[in-house]
Order: sequence, then structure tokens, then C-alpha cells
Amino acid sequence: MDVIRECTEHLLLALGRMALNPFYYIGIVFITLQYRRQIILERKFFANRLRSLPREVFRMIAWGFLAGLIASLIMSITGFKMNPQSGMLLGLITLILLFLRVRFLCLAYAAGVLGILRMALSSIPGYDQTSGLAGWLSDAVMGSDLPSLFTLVAVLHLLEGGLILIQGNRLASPLFVESKRGKIVGAYHLQGFWPVPLFLIAPLSGGNFQLTWQPLFSGNWQVSGWDLLVLPAVMGFSQMTLSFLPKAKLRQGAGLILVNGVFLLAGSVITYYWSPFGWVVSVLSILMLEGIVWYGARLERQRSPIFVNGKDGLKILAILPGSAAEAIGLAVGESIYKVNGERVQTKEELHMALRLNSAFCKLEVINLEGQNKFASHPLYEDQHHQLGLILSPENTELFFLKERPFPISSYVRRKWMGVIHRGGVDLGNSGR
Repeated sequence: MDVIRECTEHLLLALGRMALNPFYYIGIVFITLQYRRQIILERKFFANRLRSLPREVFRMIAWGFLAGLIASLIMSITGFKMNPQSGMLLGLITLILLFLRVRFLCLAYAAGVLGILRMALSSIPGYDQTSGLAGWLSDAVMGSDLPSLFTLVAVLHLLEGGLILIQGNRLASPLFVESKRGKIVGAYHLQGFWPVPLFLIAPLSGGNFQLTWQPLFSGNWQVSGWDLLVLPAVMGFSQMTLSFLPKAKLRQGAGLILVNGVFLLAGSVITYYWSPFGWVVSVLSILMLEGIVWYGARLERQRSPIFVNGKDGLKILAILPGSAAEAIGLAVGESIYKVNGERVQTKEELHMALRLNSAFCKLEVINLEGQNKFASHPLYEDQHHQLGLILSPENTELFFLKERPFPISSYVRRKWMGVIHRGGVDLGNSGR
């Protein structure tokens, strides 16, 4: 009972420290802004809201909290070493990088920068003889153990890949964008951000408890006691796709992130046994993520946009939840070929065909395999005028987006309703 009470007390103290940590709330505010902007864009394009802001934010916080607990349990086995100054420096590096590019919010970038600084500083004679601000920075840079730091980054990547696979299409938002040829086409913005509270068992001078086991990476540490270190982080990715179905693009991205996590985990183990490898794993932590961005963009350039209307009819870009289209089993990427026996190739032709029978509609659809399938549904006065279908654009839409990376500071400069008449606005973050 004493052990249970002691563990509960330490956990409650850690929760209290997390509740007072400003970096955790900065992450939540950022996530709220991201999803608020996404919902505003959906209303602007489709005159419909496809998701609820409170529900989306709560879902991301809940999944992030669960991921944080899992990561914390895993790290209790491997061990984690970082002094409070180093944790603060890691947060400051993350904020600085965030103002350069939104995708730099990922912990791997800040960990890579910190790792490079640590390896560089350790090669300078007398680095530990400084005082004042220089001394604080020296303690902060040298206060983290690279094998355990990059093990944490690897674990977060593995959890992130799993969350992408689990949540799937809930991370996808349809948009109208300008293609490289200047044509307005359908696209998907795929994004997920999770605030992750980490409760890490770390060796600290004057620690509050002793462990009954020895963490894997603690063999070379000078340990006088242990405590729970709170470290807020944000897991996240953001990609744009014009040439893949959202499910396929999400699986592709999740697979690359999982592979990245495995490589970082292997690099952490090598660094534990051979410390000079810290240079390699620090640089790879950054380059592998940039490689994912480059590879995804390369695949997009090699393929043509798929959300365009053509000879097969009207391409389905998205389906409203709870709509008639969802009820009859239509899917994103399929094409509406005929309505009530009439070929349809424009939205105007679709509306005219639906008016042929005010009580019932029959659809002929070309599915993802190129096969024809048939569906029917009664019509009601209060239902969506297109059966709940969001169709690919016809190049006459008043609003579209221009995809271009931007720093987080542009949120301050840009109005939320920044999509302009027959013009464009930066989407935000392209790539991971």
C-alpha cells in the first residue's frame, strides 16, 4: 500500500507540473488554430462544416494523452536522462523552429539541433568552465543523454505512425487547389497534431525515489535518485495530395514515419555503445524527415491529379457525414456516371437529372476498380441538394487555395477568411 500511495503522489505531482507548463498549452493553442482554420476553409469552399472544432480538439488531446502514457511507460524501461535546463532549451528550440516552418514543430527537428549542439560543444576544450548565461547554456546543451533522447523521438514516431493508421480519413480534409498547370482541381489536406504530455523517469540530484529495476541506458549514469520529469511534446504531420486517395496517402505517410522510427531506434542503440555516432543520428533525425517531405512531393509530381471530372462523369471529392450518399455506400474517388438514366458531366446536368424524379433517384457509378455499380435512394425536401456529395471542381469555382509553405508568424499577419475571389491563399504547411 505504501508503494501504491508513493507512486500516486509522484504521479499527481507530475500532473500538477504538467498543468503549469506553458509549452503544453502552446501546443493545444496551435492545434486549435490549425483545426479552426481548416473548418473555416471547408465552410468557405463547400458551404458545409465537415467536422466540429471542439470534438476535433478534444479527440487530439485525448489521443495525445494516451500516446504520452504509452511513451512514458516504454521510456521507463529504457531510461531517460535530461536536466530541467536541457528540457527548457529543447522547448525554446522547438518554438524557434516553429516560427520558421510549421512542420518543424516535430520533436525530431529540435532533438536533432540539440544533438548537433551537444556533439559540437563536447569537442571544445574547457566548455564546462564557463559561467553566467554561457554556463547555463552549456549545462542545458550537455544535460541530455543522446541515446535516450533519440529513443524517445523514435518511440514518438512509432506512435505517430500508429495513430495515423488508426484515425485514417478523420485526418483528411478536402480542398480546391490550383494545380501546377493552373487548373482548379480537388485535393486533400492531410494533417494530424497531438499534444503529448510525457512523464519520464529521469535521474535527478536529490531525486524523490529509487527504482527497483535498472533502465537499459542507465549503465553509465551517476544516479543518486530518480524523479518524474514532465516534458510536453507535439506529434504531428501535414501533407497535401492531389494524385492519391486520402487512405492511400495516409498509409504511405504512416509507413515512412514508422520506418523512420525504426532507424532512429537503431541509431540510438549504436550511439549508446559508440558515442561518436551521435553526430550521425542527430543529423539523420532532421534529414530523414526532410527526405519524407521530398519523397512525397516527388511522388505527387510524377502523377496527375485524380480529383477532376472527365469522361467517366463527376468525380466524388468527399461525402458529407450522415448524408444519402453515405447511406447508399458511395465512396471518395468514385465517379457519378448517370443519374436517372441521364449522363452527367457537369453539376448543372446533375441537378437537372435529379429533377427528373422528385421522389427517387437512380445512380450509375464507376467505382475505384473501374466497374459500374448501381444505387438508388428516395429524395426528401430537407436533404442536401447533391445527396451529400462534394464533387470535384469544374474550374469555375470562386475560391481555391495556393499551396505554399509558410511560417507560423503568418497566422498573425493573415486574416482567417483569407481565401479571395478567384485568387488563392497559402495553404499552410506542405510536406510533413
